Amino acid sequence: MNIEISDRLFHFRFAAGTSRGVYTTRRSWFVTLTDDEGRTGVGECAPLPDLSCDALPDYERILREMTCQVQQSGEIPYSQLLPYPSMLFGLETALWQLGHGFSALDDTPFARGEEGIPINGLIWMGAFDEMSRRLDEKLSQGFHCIKLKIGAIDFDEELSLIRRIRERYGSDDVQLRVDANGAFSPEEALLRLDQLSHFDIHSIEQPIRQHQWNEMARLCKATPLPIALDEELIGVNLAMMKEELLDTIRPQYIILKPSLHGGMSGCEEWIEMAQQRGIGSWVTSALESNIGLNAIAHFTAAVYGPHIAMPQGLGTGQIYSDNIPMPLEICGEQLWTTKAGL
Repeated sequence: MNIEISDRLFHFRFAAGTSRGVYTTRRSWFVTLTDDEGRTGVGECAPLPDLSCDALPDYERILREMTCQVQQSGEIPYSQLLPYPSMLFGLETALWQLGHGFSALDDTPFARGEEGIPINGLIWMGAFDEMSRRLDEKLSQGFHCIKLKIGAIDFDEELSLIRRIRERYGSDDVQLRVDANGAFSPEEALLRLDQLSHFDIHSIEQPIRQHQWNEMARLCKATPLPIALDEELIGVNLAMMKEELLDTIRPQYIILKPSLHGGMSGCEEWIEMAQQRGIGSWVTSALESNIGLNAIAHFTAAVYGPHIAMPQGLGTGQIYSDNIPMPLEICGEQLWTTKAGL
């Protein structure tokens, strides 16, 4: 097969704030495979600066070395790609598309345009008034599950926003998730969780920074609201390490991002291990362009469907002003494959 690599810089429509900083642009590399019959598959390799374990200065060089191996053997060198999950995800996607078609990555009700995937509405960090405006927009669009990024502004202001939501909408009307991105210290985390628990919060993602297994385990045992691990899973690639993490920390949920957590194959392994331990899970994007988002949506439909009930984190297709058009459409609180794109 022929392999081409290109890169592209995407621009956010707004300053996307997290507790780690603010994103205004995002670079992705695209791997395009073409076989002898003229079929094409495209995969997106998109490491997140300061977060991905493979966001390296010589990223493109390593990617080219890995694609050369795929070109020679026609297979993915999984063991060599474990330290590079975003590359693994991109190559998996490209080969998957080569076999199934550019849009319909699998034969599911979602791929056929018969079912949508429920998604949460995402409220980015920002000034209180700005977050309030974005919240009103999401609720008016019909979202019943809202995810709030917290940890960048004053915590009392964030509690005020959450209180305002609950004064207007009960937990039967709106499910609230919060994502701290590791913003709390281990010493203050339990108090923060107790304050949040008064507002019927569904779950909190990564309340303290990763690599503090003992502290996180104590927090998960004592927490008044469910804890979901996200960043904690980054770089944990071997099955033995995954089992050790889950058995040590015992979280209530894990959240999977193929670009961060071992590609699609690695995420499937995480999901299976979590299910064996009674731990819930859902999938989110890692701010990929629509190329990556499309693949993640089809992957989600394949592993959780049909009739997915848990809202997924796949509502990121509108964050870039120069995104790549794909047959994806948000209708209300669901992500759909548009039949015109099949």
